[in-house]
Amino acid sequence: MSDSVLVLHTGGTIGMVDTGDGQAPVAGALGPFLDWIVENSRGELPPIAFTELDELIDSANATPESWCTIARILYERRADHHGFVVLHGTDTMAYTSSALSFLLPNFGKPVIVTGSQIPISRTRSDGRQNLIGALQVAARPDVGEVTLLFGEVLLRGNRATKIDASGLDAFDSPRFPPLAEIGIDIVVKHALARSPEGEPGLTAGRLGHVAAVRLFPGFSASILTNLCRPPLQGLVLEAYGAGNGPSHDKEFLAAIEAATSQGIVVVVVTQCVRGSVQPGAYVTGSALMHAGAVPGFDMTCEAALTKLAVLLGQGLDPATVAATMQRDIAGELTVHREADPSRT
Repeated sequence: MSDSVLVLHTGGTIGMVDTGDGQAPVAGALGPFLDWIVENSRGELPPIAFTELDELIDSANATPESWCTIARILYERRADHHGFVVLHGTDTMAYTSSALSFLLPNFGKPVIVTGSQIPISRTRSDGRQNLIGALQVAARPDVGEVTLLFGEVLLRGNRATKIDASGLDAFDSPRFPPLAEIGIDIVVKHALARSPEGEPGLTAGRLGHVAAVRLFPGFSASILTNLCRPPLQGLVLEAYGAGNGPSHDKEFLAAIEAATSQGIVVVVVTQCVRGSVQPGAYVTGSALMHAGAVPGFDMTCEAALTKLAVLLGQGLDPATVAATMQRDIAGELTVHREADPSRT
């Protein structure tokens, strides 16, 4: 293994150039900028190997197949490099960083997902700072997990969410502290960093069919009924507050019960920026659990959705998936007490 860092360009704003129809990622356009930055770093940056997806994508066009393709490339080249940087568009970056944490269990090497709000070819681009920070973290020995770096923070990949459509500090992790602060120095919070608990693996295959839906006052049970049809296997329900829903709406609860009885795994997360689902705290939350849903505790919607897709893609039975959704497997959730097995 060399001390090099593999930079995988998937697309996104960081490598976009102006075209007749607007900005778009163009193959071969980003590489020269990266080479120039590394060559002129006076040894402050590690040597890099650069590769691009066969077809670069705006991250709004990313799919679960994109996640699997990225995971396979990283896994296949794991032994060749010290660390990995994935350049990605911001729109779905939190989904990809979450997915990679589940698709690459116990990877044991730094995987930093980053990008920019302004193309790196522009004078005032934030891409240069984010890239440099990502390369420096990827060269370190102490952050061997999937992370997302943007602005002045390094976040656990499956705890990150996009909070700003145009600001340069576009990502945050409201329910879990940053793993490192990117300031004059890179200060890693070693007590928060995860270590591998087994051999590195790759679970990138066919992923399960999942969806997410957000509750709102007046939510119609027919929405759930229509959504919970084949081939759907899993549903993330973004509920109110501590995991609450309309407990007086019998048709709504019946729709959840019908879905879970058909083997669809329904996971409840909170709409709130901070906090956690608290099973049993309120009658309105208990009603969802009695209908067969399971708590996602403090998982983000992005983490819950991608974790559910990965687990279902492994061919596990619904009860096993429901139970595993309530357990921490990659640092994605905090369980303050044992989940009640009867709810699975």
